Formats: sequence, structure tokens, C-alpha cells
Amino acid sequence: MRKGIRLVDVSSKFETKRYAKARGRIRLPEDVLELIKKGKVFKGDVLTVSEIAGVLGAKKVPEIIPFCHPIPIDAIEVTARVEDDAVLVEAVVSGVWRTGYEVEAVSAVSAALINIYDMCKAYTDDMVIEDIRLVEKGGGKSDWYEDVSGLKVAVIVVSDSVYSGKAEDSSGSSLCRAFEEAGAQVLGKVVVPDDRKMLREAVEGFIGSSDIIVTTGGTGASLRDITPEVSGELMVKELCGLSEAMRIFGVKFTPKSLLSRAKVGVLREGCILVNLPGSEKGALESLSIILPLLKHAWKMSKGERH
Repeated sequence: MRKGIRLVDVSSKFETKRYAKARGRIRLPEDVLELIKKGKVFKGDVLTVSEIAGVLGAKKVPEIIPFCHPIPIDAIEVTARVEDDAVLVEAVVSGVWRTGYEVEAVSAVSAALINIYDMCKAYTDDMVIEDIRLVEKGGGKSDWYEDVSGLKVAVIVVSDSVYSGKAEDSSGSSLCRAFEEAGAQVLGKVVVPDDRKMLREAVEGFIGSSDIIVTTGGTGASLRDITPEVSGELMVKELCGLSEAMRIFGVKFTPKSLLSRAKVGVLREGCILVNLPGSEKGALESLSIILPLLKHAWKMSKGERH
């Protein structure tokens, strides 16, 4: 069966300050370049109008490029200048969002160059647009993302019903698959009830052999939900930013995420302990938010430099 088209889902990405810079050129005859420099092209000031066209080119991207998201643009700078045998155009586009500005920058350069072509075509057919390319970008996933390849992970399912056999585990198995797909080595999965002693023993049993220990379940408001309490007793220091991010960004998926009391922190020997919700969907969504930072957190817990 044929699958429909799909715009990439970026809802779980962080909104960060991002930018992209692109460059391109159009080669023209010397006499036409002189007309541009002297402002004698009859259609007007080629450089200024082309810079304006570049701004419009960046802003119109989602209307003409099917898989580009409509994104907020906070700043656009387009510069056109005459060189020895061409007009060089550069564009920098930036903003705070969940996806990058590469296509917007390239589109700005392209629109400016096409405008130069249009304004000068009455004088010559000998024009070549060339070397349009992205020259720099920053602020996005590539600047800070790390997968968890090479790390050893243990998963602990905290659930009375799963432990007693009244329900099947789904979140623990899905988390194991997610970590394996991200390159981690999953050492194993254990199931314990909502019992302080048994949960504590399960966590301590993986310290020393695991780099990351993940619990799923027991983070809610029920009197039986004791995972954050046990975790807090075992943590040397808490990584509040990660647990706060899971709640804040989790609101995008469901406001119920604010009821989670999950903790993330460092255990002895530099092991990272992560509490995740008990539902499969909630566990995977929460993991997707903090996964890119777990290896960095682990490295810091081992005393490595930023």
C-alpha cells in the first residue's frame, strides 16, 4: 500500500538560537558589471533590489519547498557586491526555533541572484549563476547532540501489576529497543513492584556495570509511587534541568506530564539514573527529550571537561 507524504515531526526538539549562512555568485560581462556599479541599469539599483529579493526569498520558503516547516525568522541579512567578473551574494538567516535555517539562507541567495539575472537580461544573455552553497550553520542538533553509542544501559520496570503478572510490560521493552537503536548496549531489564527495598536493590545491583540506569513507572501522585523518593536517596547530585525539561517539553504532548515527579541524577561511580513515566508513550516521549544529552551528562559525571 502506498504511503502518504509526511512532514518531519520536530515537536520534540529544543528551541535554540540557530543560524545559517549561504553564498553564491552570478558571472556577467564586464560592461554589465560597470552598469551595475554606476547604477545605470534602467530597471533600477540592481544590488539593493536584489538584496530585497533575497529577504523575500528567505521568507517564502515554506510556500515553495514542500517539506520545509513554516518557521519564525528573527533576522535576515543579504549582501550583494560586485567583484572582478561577478556579483557575489551572501545571506545570513537566523531565529529561535526547533529546526534549522539552511534552506532559507540558500533560498535568499538564489532569489537575489535570479533577480540580478532578471534586471540585467536586457543587456546580455551571457550570465551564469553558480556556486550557490551553504557555508556555515550553527545552533542546531549538530552543535550539541550526542548519541549514546558505547554506553551500557539497564532498564528497571517499576510496576505492581507487571510484577504480579496481571499486566504485560510495554514501556520497558520499548525503552530497551530505543536505546539499542541509539547505539547503546542494553545489559538487561528487570521488573520490581512499587517497593522501596526491592527498587533500591535493583538500582544498586546495576551500579558499577551500567553507565545509565533507567526506571519506568512509579513517578506519579499515587501513594504507591515511590520511584523518585528512592532515586533521591541514592543520588549523589540531581540533574534538575533534565527532569524539568521532561515536564516542560512533555506539556507539548500532554498536560498530564506536569504530574510526573521523575528525577534524573548522578549515582556513585558516575552512573546516571533516569526516572521515566510508566506508560510506553510517556516513557519514549520523555526519553526523546533528554537522550541527546545523556552521554554528555555521563562524561561530566566522570570528571571530563565540557
